[in-house]
Amino acid sequence: MHEIDQTQRVTVVGAGLVGSLLSMYLARRGFQVDVLEWRPDMRREEIGAGRSINLAISTRGLHALRQVGLEEEALRHAIPMRGRMIHPVSGEQVFQAYGRDESQHINSLSRAWLNKYLMTHAERSGRVRIQFEQRVQHVDFQKGVLDVLDRSGSTVRELHTPVVFGTDGSGSAIRREMTTLPGHGSAQEHLSHGYKELTIPAGPDGTFPMEKHALHIWPRGSYMLIALPNEDGSFTCTLFLPFQGPVSFESLETPARVVAFFEEQFPDALAMMPGLTHDFFHNPTGTMVTVKSGPWHVGGRALLLGDAAHAIVPFFGQGMNCGFEDCVTLDACLGRHTRWEDAFEEFFRLRKPNADAIADMAVENFVEMRDRTADSRFLLEKAVEKELLKAFPGEFLSRYTLVSFSRVPYRLSYEVGAIASGIVTELIEGLTRAQDVDLERAGTLIRERLVPFVKEHSDGFGIEG
Repeated sequence: MHEIDQTQRVTVVGAGLVGSLLSMYLARRGFQVDVLEWRPDMRREEIGAGRSINLAISTRGLHALRQVGLEEEALRHAIPMRGRMIHPVSGEQVFQAYGRDESQHINSLSRAWLNKYLMTHAERSGRVRIQFEQRVQHVDFQKGVLDVLDRSGSTVRELHTPVVFGTDGSGSAIRREMTTLPGHGSAQEHLSHGYKELTIPAGPDGTFPMEKHALHIWPRGSYMLIALPNEDGSFTCTLFLPFQGPVSFESLETPARVVAFFEEQFPDALAMMPGLTHDFFHNPTGTMVTVKSGPWHVGGRALLLGDAAHAIVPFFGQGMNCGFEDCVTLDACLGRHTRWEDAFEEFFRLRKPNADAIADMAVENFVEMRDRTADSRFLLEKAVEKELLKAFPGEFLSRYTLVSFSRVPYRLSYEVGAIASGIVTELIEGLTRAQDVDLERAGTLIRERLVPFVKEHSDGFGIEG
């Protein structure tokens, strides 16, 4: 019997966003927490640029921060993004609101700022000790022993711990060790696209050179450019391109080719990017992967959370939000059980279907963002969706609204999206203007298909944001 003893010293591997927040939740329950991190302390040393992909924090992530008293400060550093600003090649911008009104928005937030903030507050609890430049090389789950490499001295030591939490990202060493055990597996699916971080600097006196309260997208079919606002007036841009092919990172091999490509495809962005070629050739080309693994625990000895358990691609803006929601769910499980294994089993049962659902939605949203956001039929679908949200409040629900502006489980959000999409598809046949949608027919379809589903799963839809 591996009882939960809140006087125990437990170990968290990975001091990223999820690991830092998790350590705070554990400290709040009374545990002493050792956090091992391979990188140097980013609060004291400059970490290489080029891999940030700004965060889009929304309801789930904010709820997790609220539980430990950090939401208010995070929002002070966030910039509300009320919708997508679409940039076609021709230059006429189109704004697509995310929610039914301006109260429903996602928030652009610096990943580096939030990570530093979480680490500092974790340490201030007096129960969390973060040790940097420490890499786990091997885990003996039965004995509770980690072999840890200290990069500064190149020495390996044994660390004894009753419980280890793996929050060490998509390339997790803890997951790797788990998959050597019978019954454990992990599948990784890499996108054929990579990403490159670029910058649009602030204008004079820190002014924003584009609409501040929007996520900007330049959709171009098989590739796209996006930009998220920063506090200082700049925008962090991310170029998503295939690794290989006629238009790819492979084909953009010289500064002249990069400039010519942007002149042709992103001329308005190019005019605001004086450092384009420097950023392009100095920043790394990142990869994106979906990880589906299971089970996420070894008895009551070890547990995976966040990207270590279920890495997803960034196109629904839910990677961090999902990982933070893991912390909330685990905390609730720990409050209901006296044995680690029981808490871990319930956590896996609750989170696995939802993690798989958001992983699938994230890949689907990539196709939507790059291929469909400039399409006239897509624009009509979204406009009709907005009409239905206004006309049938509480009855018509959209997938995006549930994922971003509620804490309804991802699996239910996914299924609602399929039902709602079918309704909208029927309603737009022969339609040219959203305001002409047949609301009487819409009401019938919603009450025949959507309302019964929500009633059947009322427990899941009763969760407040």
